[in-house]
Amino acid sequence: MHKLARWVGGAALAAVMALVIACGSSSPSSTTSPTGSCTPSSIPNTFVLQNNQVCPIALTVTRGSQVTILNSDSTTHEMDSDPHPEHTDCPELNQIDFLNPGQSRQSGNLNIARKCGFHDHSNPDNAAIKGTITIQ
Repeated sequence: MHKLARWVGGAALAAVMALVIACGSSSPSSTTSPTGSCTPSSIPNTFVLQNNQVCPIALTVTRGSQVTILNSDSTTHEMDSDPHPEHTDCPELNQIDFLNPGQSRQSGNLNIARKCGFHDHSNPDNAAIKGTITIQ
């Protein structure tokens, strides 16, 4: 019986370890792109769209600031405030809207302290093309 208990305990430990390793190796889709890595802009308060993802996924700005989204992707994007499809959380972000490849646009002045999310209106369920802005 003692050997059976050790075997069962060892098998349970192996199963837990396999689960931990499997779960730890996956990456959330909001930070990883299937086609490549992400390089943040050196320009302050700027999000970059590249490899079908937003980089970085979050920024903190001071009240009164604007943010810029630069489309370095090979496809068009339509960037708007959350929630989809109302776009009412941070209407200042809706000024960015439609971006062709190579195009960039600034938001309106973000004057109210809050946290805002944004997404690609044309692809609202793609977590990799979502980001957040914390306005302090």
